[in-house]
Amino acid sequence: MSSTDAVAFWDGVHADRPATGGPRPNARLTETVTGLPPGDALDLGCGDGGDALWLAGQGWQVTAVDISAVAVERLTALARSHGLGDRVATVRADLHGSFPPGTFDLVCAHYLHTPFDLDRATVLRSAAYALRPGGRLLVVDHGSTAPWSWNQDPDIRYPGPREVAEGIDLPPRTWTVERADAPRRIATGPDGRTAEVTDHVLLIRRTA
Repeated sequence: MSSTDAVAFWDGVHADRPATGGPRPNARLTETVTGLPPGDALDLGCGDGGDALWLAGQGWQVTAVDISAVAVERLTALARSHGLGDRVATVRADLHGSFPPGTFDLVCAHYLHTPFDLDRATVLRSAAYALRPGGRLLVVDHGSTAPWSWNQDPDIRYPGPREVAEGIDLPPRTWTVERADAPRRIATGPDGRTAEVTDHVLLIRRTA
């Protein structure tokens, strides 16, 4: 499928979701970042913008990237309405073909799953190399299927965090895995429904 198909698909997903004035940040982000000194952050697949807005509110300078123009335009407007327009830079980009320039203290990729072509290992490897020394890459993947997920394939397989780390294939002398586990939580979907879900959490720190 083409990049045009991917844009149309994700524009449709975000257009179908009700716009909210205050999207929530992901729980794995807040528990990981709280207490870290703010710096420059890159949010890959920013979606409704909850993570980018929360990071900006904590003092981070955020570059928020998504393939969907609907998502990017909404986040741009939300950042301005929250008085965070100077802390959130939005970029519409297809990570399948390019990676945002710059270096960062934090790169986060929450639920970067897609039915279209995306070499995730290459994207995440680029994210790791974009870290400054001491910076962290936080990858949070689905470990189970929520009732509201766009992908309800009963045969879908979710790679574990250690498997994801092996696929990124980073030299251990430069990067250290600080966390690789599969915690559960009660999640709330876009329509207000709740369900227990499993997250696959991988946290990698660049040591040099």
